[in-house]
Order: sequence, then C-alpha cells, then structure tokens
Amino acid sequence: MRPTVFVDADACPIKSEIFSLACKYNIPSVFISSYNHFSPFQKMKWVYVDTEKEAVDLYILNHAARGDVVVTQDIGLASMLVNRGVHVISPRGKVYEEGEMDSALYHRYLQAKQRRQGVYPKGMKRFSDHDRRLFLQNFEKILSKLEGK
Repeated sequence: MRPTVFVDADACPIKSEIFSLACKYNIPSVFISSYNHFSPFQKMKWVYVDTEKEAVDLYILNHAARGDVVVTQDIGLASMLVNRGVHVISPRGKVYEEGEMDSALYHRYLQAKQRRQGVYPKGMKRFSDHDRRLFLQNFEKILSKLEGK
C-alpha cells in the first residue's frame, strides 16, 4: 500500500514545499484544516473539518496508518502517531522518534504548568530559512527512504 503524507495545515508555513516534494516522490498528500483556515491552493487535496480544538488531530489520528508521514508541530499528536509506526516531522524539520516522546511530553507538561502559574516564557522564534532547509532535508530523507522500500 502506498504511503500518504498528512499535513496538520492550520498553521503550517511550508504547504507548497510539502506538496512539491510529495509530488516529486509520487506520494499523495492530504492537507487537513478547519473551515476557518480555507486555503486557495486548489492543486492540493484539502480536507476541511469542524473548528473544534482537536478536530484536525482527530482526523489525522483516524486516517494515518503505519508507514504514512504526518507533518505537525503538535507533540501530543506526534506521540500517538510514532507509537503506531507513522513517520512524524515538524514544519521546522524535527523528526520525532518513539524513544524521545516521554521527555517531550513531560517538557510540554512543565511548560503548561508554568503558564497556569502565570509564567509565560518568550514565544516561539520566527520561522527561518534554516528551519525551511532543515525541514526539506529531513522530509526528503523520509520520502526517499519510503520510495526505497
């Protein structure tokens, strides 16, 4: 069965790059977004879901299977997927591995605990050209490995 690339597309800054590379490797890609984030990129296959907080994540969880690729920055979603044999990469090029998910989830928990106590660290740094290059490099590694199977 041919793998599919699923993209958590609501806040993804590299949709066109994902689409181009997936086409290069002849791997279908599906961009999932809430109705609030309608996109004019009609060449891509889009699935629109309700605007509820976890609707995109639930769609991806229900459709991604072993060997598929998911692009998301949601660590909780990533942790559920890597345990099922799904390749997960963030838009900044971070490839999530099963062995590191416990510490990533614990770090996320600590940050949420700090926010509840009123401590707000600086926000995420701006998406950079380095982030884009790292994503493209690691995403292409995953796709070429899948093609080699």
